[in-house]
Amino acid sequence: KDSVGIIIPRCQLVRILRQHRLEGFVGRKVADWVCLAKHESGYNTRAINHNQNGSSDYGIFQINSKYWCYDGRTPGASNGCRIHCRKLLDDNIMDDIKCAKLIAQRARGLMPWVAWRKRCRGKDLRPYIRGC
Repeated sequence: KDSVGIIIPRCQLVRILRQHRLEGFVGRKVADWVCLAKHESGYNTRAINHNQNGSSDYGIFQINSKYWCYDGRTPGASNGCRIHCRKLLDDNIMDDIKCAKLIAQRARGLMPWVAWRKRCRGKDLRPYIRGC
């Protein structure tokens, strides 16, 4: 269903990511993805940020409209995930996860996400899954 964006509780996100087999995917842990989501969007499924190159980043994983989703307003967009960006803004994050996995697979890791590189890479990420 298409519904308003929500802040997904951390442990609920951990559960969803585990269900989608993200533990060990491209050599990363669920904790990496939770950290990424925390610092990209604050776990907000409705987050949008506009970039200087005219593209925008959408949803809990801040997926970019130049390469991965279609928003009808980004010059030279390639829509790698074959999805409309607005689908990345509802509270169903299954399509976000599918697209994020494709991005991670192509990059062989989480390097495309600036927040992960700056805030998560090489850090102790146990707090992100603690108590879940």
